[in-house]
Amino acid sequence: MKLHPIKSCMERADALIEKNHNVKVYQQFNCANCGAKQTMEEANAFYSHGTCEECGHTTDIEKDGCNMCVMIGIR
Repeated sequence: MKLHPIKSCMERADALIEKNHNVKVYQQFNCANCGAKQTMEEANAFYSHGTCEECGHTTDIEKDGCNMCVMIGIR
C-alpha cells in the first residue's frame, strides 16, 4: 500500500465527506515492525499512532504516513 502524509489524507477525506455525507473513510497504515496492513475501526477519524493487531507494535503514523479506505453508501 502506498503511504501518504497524514495531513494530505485528512484533507482529502474532509473533501470527500463534504461532497457526500454517505461517505465513510477508514484510516489505514502499515505496521513499522512487521509490515502488516492495518485499518482503524472508527470511520472519519485519523490518529497519529496505531497499534498493530498482529504483533502489538505501535507505529508513528505522522512520521511513516498512511492511506485510507473509502466506503460510499447508496442513498
